[in-house]
Order: sequence, then structure tokens, then C-alpha cells
Amino acid sequence: MSSIPEFTLQNGNTIPLLGFGTAEYPFGSSSETMKETFLHAIKLGYRHFDSAAIYQSEQLLGEAMHDALNLGLIKSRDELFITSKLWCSNGHHDRVVPAIQKTLSNLKLEYVDLYLIHIPVSLKTGEIGLSFKKEDILPMDIKSVWEAMENCQKLGLAKSIGVSNFTRKKLETLLSTAKIHPAVNQVEMNPYWQQEQLREFCEEKGIHITAYSPLGGKGTIWGTNWIMECEVLKEIAKAKGRTIAQISLRWVYEQGVSVVVKSFNKERMKENLDIFDWNLSPDELQKITGIPQRKGFIASEFISDEGPYKTLSELWDGEI
Repeated sequence: MSSIPEFTLQNGNTIPLLGFGTAEYPFGSSSETMKETFLHAIKLGYRHFDSAAIYQSEQLLGEAMHDALNLGLIKSRDELFITSKLWCSNGHHDRVVPAIQKTLSNLKLEYVDLYLIHIPVSLKTGEIGLSFKKEDILPMDIKSVWEAMENCQKLGLAKSIGVSNFTRKKLETLLSTAKIHPAVNQVEMNPYWQQEQLREFCEEKGIHITAYSPLGGKGTIWGTNWIMECEVLKEIAKAKGRTIAQISLRWVYEQGVSVVVKSFNKERMKENLDIFDWNLSPDELQKITGIPQRKGFIASEFISDEGPYKTLSELWDGEI
């Protein structure tokens, strides 16, 4: 079984530095085999599972954890680190606690280890999903939503709280009134989107970065094959006798952040764990630093002439 290093968050809780992503698109499309996939991931040694209300994976993850305990794959729930996220339609002060309670009911848990605001945008309350009208997009009242997130931690429903897809500017807005600082900011990060400025800012503020889409998010609505077709990464992988995915994951890990990777292929699930007992040379790191930068997840569905964000620059505060 693989042993995954951990990082101690500012609040003293620890997070495994490699996690297993549970999002696929269309959401829930492999629900018949998903529970077995999660069980296999636990057998391989994955201990951090990254879910969200919108992924339709919480219930099956809960069932897999229950089975893992019964099968003796883990001795207690405490061996696992479970992340879930608040969807935009619940991004309102009075909807946050009911939303995490629903998540906990799906997962059959008393608490999650980490609960994140998924995207710093609110939607008119309604169904959890990606099909919404442009007129339903609302500005998020970060102050009041974060107060409710703090209540989740105070009530013991989440051991740590944080955000996802937050820019430096939005983090500054949050930090200006926060009583509990976000433990984590989960953002897109890979050799094509290296997030150097955001990483520096978060390190200065004691906010840990978790990288999502370290392999480019292929298979999502917005994902690309940039990573897998990158000549620089191909050359390094060939020279080291590694996969391109392993090179990308190792690069992210060497930046001092945690990483969440999604593959439901058993062989690749195993390969993705094999990134800890070797390293990239200074020359290889330099080559990766030189890769031209472009963001994959631009969230254009949240752009509207009538909404709070009329351009991508407004949504991402000029950071893309």
C-alpha cells in the first residue's frame, strides 16, 4: 500500500498531499461502477477523496467508505480525509449549513475534513446543476457566506473550511472580515497554469493550495489535452522512464502544494501514486517553468451582460 505524505494546515489539521478526484462529466455517468472504483482507490492507498455537491459522487463515496470499514481496509473513518464543496445555488448565508448537512447525509458522515466554497459566484436558489439561466447569476456576498462557513466549523460539521477558484483579490475581500481564515484554496494548477503569483500570496497568508486538474481536466466540459500533448513533458517523461501524467503530478507536488487527480482506470490510478520516491532535476524544472501559460477552466458560463461579471477579466480579477 502506498504511503502518501501529509501537510499540516495552519489550523493544525493535516491533509494528504495526493488526493483522489471524484468528478467526471457528465456527472454520475459511471455511477454503477463508481463505488467499486472508490474501494479500489482505498485499497491502493488513497486517503483523501475530493467530492462536491454537484459531482453526484457523495452518496457512492459514503457507501464505499462504509464497505471499506466492513472489509477492514481501514480501521476507522479518521483514516480518511474527505473534502466536499458548496454549490453556487446554496451560496447564500442561510443555505450553507443546510447544504453541508445534506452533504453529510449523502456521505453518511458526522463531519467532513474540509468544506469549500466551490466558486465565488451565487445562483438563485434552485436545483444543483450546471444548467442555469444567465439571469440567475448573482454576486456572492462573500462576507455573509463565509460567516456561515465559519459556523460549519464551529458546529463541528467541517474540521477545516476553505475556498476554491478564488483569486488574490477575492481572498483579500474574504480575509478583511474573516474570523477563521480559509485553510485551503483549491485551484486549477498544472504545468500549463502554474499559479506562481497566487501561490506566493497564499503562502504569505498561510493558505494551503490544492491543485485540481493537474493533468489538464480532459473529459470535463472545459478540459484539454494540452498536458498529454506537451513536447516538453513528453521529452522529460521519456528520459526518466515515467508517464507524462507522473511528470506533471510530480511537478505540482514539488511546488509545495497538494494535488487531487482523477482517473477511474485501475492501472493509471496506481501509476498516479508513484510520484514520491524520485524527483525532477533543476534543468527539468527550468524547462517546465518555460511552458507558455494558458488557463483551461475559464468559467465562461458565469459571464453575462446583466450579471455581476460581464467579462472574464472581472470574474478572474485580471489574473487570466
